[in-house]
Amino acid sequence: MDSNYSSIPKNSYVELQLQNDSPITRDSFSSHANIPLDEEGFLGSKDLSDDDFEIDIDNYPLIVGGSNNGSGISGAVFNLTTSIIGAGIMALPATMKVLGVIPSFVLIILMGIFSETSVELLVRFTVLCKATSYGEVVQCALGRPAKILSEICIIVNNAGVLVVYLIIMGDVMSGSPHHDGVFDQLLGTGAWDQRKLVILIVMVIFLAPLCALEKIDSLSLTSAASVALAVVFVVVASAIAAIKLVEGRIEAPRMTPDFSSKTAILDLLVVIPIMTNAYVCHFNVQPIYNELEGPSPQKMNRVGRITTALCIAVYASTSISGYLLFGKGTESDVLTNFDEDLGIRFSSALNYIVRVGYILHLVLVFPVIHFSLRQTVDRLVFEGSAPLSESRKRSLALTVVLLVLIYFGSTMIPSIWTAFKFTGATTAVSLGFIFPSLIALRMSHKGEGLSPSEWFLSWLMLVMAVTVSIVGVIGNIYSLESKTQ
Repeated sequence: MDSNYSSIPKNSYVELQLQNDSPITRDSFSSHANIPLDEEGFLGSKDLSDDDFEIDIDNYPLIVGGSNNGSGISGAVFNLTTSIIGAGIMALPATMKVLGVIPSFVLIILMGIFSETSVELLVRFTVLCKATSYGEVVQCALGRPAKILSEICIIVNNAGVLVVYLIIMGDVMSGSPHHDGVFDQLLGTGAWDQRKLVILIVMVIFLAPLCALEKIDSLSLTSAASVALAVVFVVVASAIAAIKLVEGRIEAPRMTPDFSSKTAILDLLVVIPIMTNAYVCHFNVQPIYNELEGPSPQKMNRVGRITTALCIAVYASTSISGYLLFGKGTESDVLTNFDEDLGIRFSSALNYIVRVGYILHLVLVFPVIHFSLRQTVDRLVFEGSAPLSESRKRSLALTVVLLVLIYFGSTMIPSIWTAFKFTGATTAVSLGFIFPSLIALRMSHKGEGLSPSEWFLSWLMLVMAVTVSIVGVIGNIYSLESKTQ
């Protein structure tokens, strides 16, 4: 009788895989069991005692050979870090100007810890529900209406962030009413003063080719470069601040919030959502997990913790150095402050390095945020269709449409401060804290218990997020009304 099966070489081992399609690598599986093969290469010919082999074979389909050529830990860390460190870093010095040094520093650490906790809960229940996207795990826990709402939040949040990126690129390269652009300072007046034209050229030449890539793992190298450019910005800004501090040319920073006026209090209400917005990366957790080599909650949690520690260090350094350098004159986008004399040697060259380097950083961050935006739009609009990875034409069409809409949005929103205040108080808070907390609490009622500390943190994050959202929206409305009067 002919057989479709072939023997495996002697002394080989068979790798087993869980039913949830999460491959188990040889290293991770070796802690559970090694299954030796006989001389003909067949399983089970050697006696195994219960102590040597305590595992239910029926739950593990056999996988002979082959490996998952997915992303490693470093690639996943770079992609997740890039999802976090974008334009938000530029608004943090202005946030410190409003809150004071001590509250800002404490909030940077606390929000990082809360964000990492919510990511770990999200990963845990994503694996439990066998979900492949943020919306799917929301639907598993909270139902279809909540899934649609979460996908709308991702679209609004990511589209808003990408619009902000384009605004920054235009302001820094072509200038704004209050600041000179890089082109103005280097080349003088010319066609490059046309902000819309500069943004369009950057989008067509640099952004569109990167956004057309189909896998987020394809962006791991560009993500690594973007993180390196962000670190360059932090190092340069911190070095300049340290030099001026040693020379005694920095005014004493305010350590606590200012409650002296109605305007100051309103500023306090609207900057806290910006801080909650700073760590939102949850929309990219599932894509990064799906492309992780040998994906497991433990490995993804490791990625999240490394990312959080890196982001806390970058955010704290940027906030303190930016605020120390510019004090009361710190702009909502601190990058625009780097068009003035810094009062040290090579000031002009350092200004160019900081601004051009960070523009390149945003160019490399842009496609990572766009990836989850495109995936979410596809799931919402073309639900039931073949996966986007199987339809190159649909993927390219969505990319073009989204880039066009984002471009027009960038020509209509006047300030990144306005965009960050509203997205931070609504969609960012929902994606980063409200939905993950509700998922955890809901799943615990379905029999997937939480530890007492997880239950407490879930409720704490939920109450905090709802409070921040309500206060932030009210503060934004009053702030806009005050400016119009």
